[in-house]
Parts: sequence; C-alpha cells; structure tokens
Amino acid sequence: MERHIDINQYDYPLTDDRIAKFPLDDRASSKLLVYRHGQITQSTFGNIGDVLPEGATLIFNNTRVVRARLIMHKASGARIEIFCLEPHSPADYERAFAVKGCAEWSCIVGNLKKWKEGEVAIDFTLDGRDSRLSARIVERGTREHIVRFEWTADMTFGQLLEHLGRIPIPPYLNRDSEEIDNTRYQTVYSRIEGSVAAPTAGLHFTRELIEELRGRGVEFDEVTLHVGAGTFLPVKDDDAARHPMHTEHFEVSLSTIDHLRARYGTITAVGTTSVRTLESLAALAWRIKTTGDADAARVVGQWELYELPDDFDGDEALTLLSEYMRAKGVDRIKAATQIMITPLGFRFRVVRYIITNFHQPKSTLLLLVGAYVGNDWHRIYDYALDNGFRFLSYGDSSLLINR
Repeated sequence: MERHIDINQYDYPLTDDRIAKFPLDDRASSKLLVYRHGQITQSTFGNIGDVLPEGATLIFNNTRVVRARLIMHKASGARIEIFCLEPHSPADYERAFAVKGCAEWSCIVGNLKKWKEGEVAIDFTLDGRDSRLSARIVERGTREHIVRFEWTADMTFGQLLEHLGRIPIPPYLNRDSEEIDNTRYQTVYSRIEGSVAAPTAGLHFTRELIEELRGRGVEFDEVTLHVGAGTFLPVKDDDAARHPMHTEHFEVSLSTIDHLRARYGTITAVGTTSVRTLESLAALAWRIKTTGDADAARVVGQWELYELPDDFDGDEALTLLSEYMRAKGVDRIKAATQIMITPLGFRFRVVRYIITNFHQPKSTLLLLVGAYVGNDWHRIYDYALDNGFRFLSYGDSSLLINR
C-alpha cells in the first residue's frame, strides 16, 4: 500500500521567542490547554484534576534521563563531545549501566573531524585516587558510531555517567546544560535509567499534585520507554511517509497490562512516548492472535499497526497479552518499536486521552497529534500561539479529549 503525507501541511510559525528555554519555578504552574471534542479552553496544570475525564487512569513513562553527554579531549587538547545513545555491548540497558571496566555504546560524536584515530580521555579523581576514562571508536557509521569506553575507577558505567556526564538537553534550546536541568529535566517519578531525552509531558507533575489527584480517585500506572535522540530528528522529506522512524525500547509489566484491562476506556497517556508504548502493545497482541507468539525480539514496524483489522480492539489485545504472559510465566514484556502514528488512517486501540506538550513544526510528534484530533490541530496551535503558551520541552501542556 502506497502512503503519502505532505509534511508541509503540518507546519506553523514557531519563532525562537516562543520556545521555553528554561522551566518555570513551579512545575504545576504551567498553562494547560484543554481540547474537549472540538472546544478549546485553558487552565493551569495544577488544576488538571478539574478537567480530567471522570475515572481517568494516567499512564506515566518512568524512564530516567541519563547524563549521556561526555566532554573528552585528545592528547593534542582537541575537545570531543560524545553523546551516548544506546548500549551496544552489553546491549541490555540494565546490564549496560551495571557493568564495570569497559562497555561499548552507539554514540553521536561532536567534532568528529578532529578524532580520526586514537583515544580521547578524561582524567578525574575519585575517593582521593587518580582515575581515567578513555574512549576509542571501534566501528564508524554515517551518523552513529560504536565507541568502546574503558575506565580504571571501581564504579559502574551508570555511576561513571552520573559522575562525569552532562544532561543532554534538547538541541533547540540553543544553550549548554545548567545545574537546574539536572533536576528539572527529569520527571518526579523517573526511576529507570536509559533515556537521552525526557518524556516532557510529565515534567508538569509534582508529587503533591499526584497525591491530590489520587485523592480525587484518579489512578496511575507506569510503562518504560527509553527516549532516543531520534525523537528530535526532523522530517526532511516533503513526503513524511518516507521518513525512517527511529527505534525505541520499551517494557511493560504484567500487573500494568492487567490494570490497563481493568481500566480500559479511561486510559490517559501522559506524553507521546506513553502513547507509542501503549499502542505498540496491540501489535504484539496481534502477533499472538495470528501466530501464537508475541515475537517481542522483532521490532514493531513503522506501519505494522496499520495492517491490523479495525475490529481488533485494545480490550482484546490486552486480554491476549495477559493470557500469553501468564502462560509463558513472565512478569514483563520487553520489546522495541518504530511505530509512526499519523493521520493516515491510524486507529488508537488502547489510548483514550492524551496529555502532551506543544511540538515542533513538521515533526512526527505533530503528526501524532493530528492523528488524534484531526485538522483541529491547527486550531489548537493557533490558540496556543495567540494566548501566550510556551512551546516545546520546557513549555506548557495540553489535555486532548477526542474519543
């Protein structure tokens, strides 16, 4: 089936002064645009409990941003920036952060022209002892390269990044990371290390707001999707259907699957990463229905969900997954996804409502919003522009209710 999406139809005038360069002092004081079946109003995020649909179940992405930017130097003094994207060896995130002594990661390298061969390094002191982290490119690619790290300190790679790395704030902020980013570019519920970008819709929640919502009867659960740098890749082709989606790894527990089943019809995805995770579950379930196996080792393809029949709904999908996991004796399912959610006939099977920030023009995330609200995305973004909303990662938020 041929697919065509004119990305120029998903453009709007975003000037630099509308991009929030820093977070507000209070997370929950951000503005909240409420889109409810075509009607647009506004509130404050701290008042989201007043506008959430009754019985809403909020699904957070509990991934934690790692300090993935390392500033290293050659013996000549040349400055090399290494941006760790995802583990290569060991490839499993949990093992990759726990390993000691050496590890290999897929990385983007800044000032690559100055690093033709040899190693770069950081000398540092830990517990009064001189230590060293060195890096060498072992496999060169077109955009990403496999870098082998070796270090002398008695610490895991996760501890090493925490000690030496910097928070990789989005490139469109056009500034270096600062101390405030170490805490504010994390959600208050982040706990599973692995992302190089924050699931920013969750940045508005405070612990106090979560407890207040619990008191109102709102339920919560978590999934994990490690956000990759590919989330910032622009759509360069006029036909967005030719844009190759990046791969992101996710994990969902059996208890969460059962909770989603019990609360089906109220599921509110906090952020586009939660949307992508929850909707990808339907692809795994369809594999079970048609082959008897979720085949979680195979990445959920960019267009795989578009091939599912319309009468295969999320309730059936979640039931199949729950039964499959019990039969296999597993308490969580790990997989990866490349799904691209677009207005080109995508059917939301699991997600009912969406909380999300305001996204870049001509981006795959704006296509996702268009898939959910249709052409009303123009009205939503025009309203936000006309009413002083702040855009992108540290910007304001929206609650979308359209089903």
